[in-house]
Amino acid sequence: QVQLVESGGGLVQAGGSLRLSCAASGRIFSISTMGWYRQSPGKQRELVASITSGGNTNYADSVKGRFTISRDNANTINLRMNSLKSEDTAVYYCRAEVHTRGIMEYLTVWGQGSLVTVSS
Repeated sequence: QVQLVESGGGLVQAGGSLRLSCAASGRIFSISTMGWYRQSPGKQRELVASITSGGNTNYADSVKGRFTISRDNANTINLRMNSLKSEDTAVYYCRAEVHTRGIMEYLTVWGQGSLVTVSS
């Protein structure tokens, strides 16, 4: 099938920076939109940032000007997080909209989640 592998989470002080990466592999023909979502305890999962295959980006208002999403290649994205705040603490999930090869189908695939903790 298709797998998303995330890396780069961890513990950082408020005002610091972190970089998350997500790499997709498997039975991939193409990927349209990839993005990052986050979920903190007691809250719903929310969109942080997304990027299309054409490079169009979308950000949550709460992270605009602080976070930058980029796409290294067709199957890999990064999220640069600057000026981190305690409210950014959450599990961050990578998501991809995948068109598979072989048996052609469209899938929404999620990564396993990467914990980001911002200490104040």
